Amino acid sequence: MSTPSEALAPIAIPRTVHFDRERWLTGAAALLVVLLLVVIVALPVGALVGQSFYDRAGAFVGLTNFARYLESPALVQSAFNSVGLAVISAVLCTSIAYVYAYGLTLSCMPAKGLLRAVALMPLLAPSLLPAISLIYLFGNQGLFKGLLGDLSIYGPLGIVLGSVFWTLPHALLILTTAMATSDGRLYEAAQTLGASRWRIFRTVTLPASRYGLIVAAMVVFVLVITDFGVPKVVGGQTGVLATDIYKQVVGQQNFQMGAVVGLVLLIPAVLSFLVERRVRRKQAAALSARATPYQPEPVKSRDRALLVFCTLTAIAIVVMIGMAVFASLATYWPYKLTPSLKNYDFSNMDGGGWGSYSNSLRLALYAAVAGAFATFVSAYFVEKPRHFGLLRELLNLLANLPLAVPGLVLGVGYIFFFNSAANPLHGLYGGMAILVICTVAHFFSVAHLTSLTALRQLDREYELVSESMGVPFWRTLWRVHLPVALPTVLNVAGYFFVNAMTTVSAVVFLYSPQTTLAAIAVLNMDDAGDVAPAAAMASLIMLTAAVGRGLFALAGHWALKRTQAWRQR
Repeated sequence: MSTPSEALAPIAIPRTVHFDRERWLTGAAALLVVLLLVVIVALPVGALVGQSFYDRAGAFVGLTNFARYLESPALVQSAFNSVGLAVISAVLCTSIAYVYAYGLTLSCMPAKGLLRAVALMPLLAPSLLPAISLIYLFGNQGLFKGLLGDLSIYGPLGIVLGSVFWTLPHALLILTTAMATSDGRLYEAAQTLGASRWRIFRTVTLPASRYGLIVAAMVVFVLVITDFGVPKVVGGQTGVLATDIYKQVVGQQNFQMGAVVGLVLLIPAVLSFLVERRVRRKQAAALSARATPYQPEPVKSRDRALLVFCTLTAIAIVVMIGMAVFASLATYWPYKLTPSLKNYDFSNMDGGGWGSYSNSLRLALYAAVAGAFATFVSAYFVEKPRHFGLLRELLNLLANLPLAVPGLVLGVGYIFFFNSAANPLHGLYGGMAILVICTVAHFFSVAHLTSLTALRQLDREYELVSESMGVPFWRTLWRVHLPVALPTVLNVAGYFFVNAMTTVSAVVFLYSPQTTLAAIAVLNMDDAGDVAPAAAMASLIMLTAAVGRGLFALAGHWALKRTQAWRQR
C-alpha cells in the first residue's frame, strides 16, 4: 500500500510542466501580437523612411530628395504655413475650450449637460463637414459673404476656422478632465485667506490646469497640422504639408518626394507626442491622493458671463452643422431653397454613389469588431502576464506608436509596404481588408490605452489563483477579464466605428474604385463641383456615426448592468 506522500508525489511534476507550458504559450501569443503590430505599423513607417532615399528608378540617392525638397520654395513655404496655421488654431481652440471647460466644471451655470453634448457633436462629423459649411456661410455664394469684406474664406482664414471647429471637442475633453481633478482644499484655503476670485483663478485654477492646457494645445496642433480634409476643401492656393503629400503621391505620382514630405510632417507630430507624454507624466505626478473634489459656489456675474460665452459657442457649432444639413436639403442653392432630397440621390452623382456609403458602413463595422478585439488582446498581454517583461514593454511601445504617426504618413507607408510585389501580403492592396487594417492601426493607441485602463481595475491575484489551480490563461481571459471589461470593449468598438466612418487621411491613398468610401466620395464630389451632394453625404456620415455611437453606448450600458451588477450594490 502506498503512503499519502507517495500518492501525491507524481502530481508535482505535471503541475510544473503545466506552469511552464502556460508561460510559454502566453509568451508565444504576446509575440504574435507584437509581430502583428510590427507588420501593420512599424514596417509601413519603415518603408516610407526607406523610400525617401531612392529615386523613381529605384536607385539609392541618399539625401538628394531632401535637398530637392529644400530647393523647392513652394514646398518649404507649405511647411511654414502648416506650422503657423497649426499654432494659430491651437491658441484659438484651446482658449475657447478653456473658458468652455471652466464653465462646465468650475461654475454653477445652468444647462451644463446640454452645452456639453452640443460641444462634443463635432466628434461625430468628418473634418470635411465644417469646411463645406464655411463655403455655404462665407463662400462666393454664401449667406454671410459680405461680413468678410475683402477677405476670402478660401485660404488661411478658412483653414483656421474649420480646424478650430472640429478640434474643439478634443481640447474640451482634455481640459474638463484636468479641471475636474482640481483640489478643493486649495480653493478653501484661498477663500479663507480672503483672496479675490481673480487671484484664486491666477494662483490656483490656472496652475492646477496648466498641464491639461499644454496637452490640449499639443493635441490640437498635431490634429491641425496633419489634417487633410479642411485644407483640401477651403485651403484655396494656400499650400500645407497634408495637401502637398496628396499632390505628390496622387497628382504627380512622385512617391519618393511624397515620402520626404511625409517625413517632414512626421517631425512636428513626433516632437509634439514626446512633449505631450512628458507633460502627462508630470500631471500624473502632481495629483495628490488626499485631494478633495471642488464644489463651486454660485456667483451670478461669473455664471451669467460663462453661460453667455458657452451658449454663443454652442450656437456657432449648431450653425456650422445645421448649415451643411440645410444646404444638402436645398433644391438649388442659393436660388431655390425649398426642401428636397435631390442631393441625396447619390446614384446620379460622381464620387462613388450609394456604394461608397455601403463601403464605409462595412468598414466601420469590420473596424469596430477587429479593433476592439485587437486592442483588448494587446492590452491584456501588456498588463496581465507576470513574465516576459521586455516583450511586454516592446508590445506597449508598438501599441502607442500610432499616436505619433499622422494618418497621411501611415497611408503613404502602406503604399510602399503593401503595394510591393515582393511582399506576400501584396494581394491585400486595393481591397476592403487593407482599409480595415489601416484604420485599426491608425486609431489603435487610444483604444489600447482605454482597454489597458479597464484591465488595471482587476487585481493580478486572478492570474495567480488561475495558475495555482491549473486554469489556462485563455479561460481566465474569457471568463473573468472579458466580462468585467465588456462595457469598455463595446465603447472601444464605438470609437472605432465613428472614426472609421469619418476618417479621410489614412485611407485616401488606399481605396480602389470598388472600395470608395463615403468620406472619399465627399472629396470627389467637392472636386467635381457638386458641393450640395457633398454636404448631403457628409451629413449622412454624421447621422450614421451618431446612431452607431448611440447603439454601442446602449450596448455598453446593458453590459455594465448584466456583467457588473455586483459593483452597483
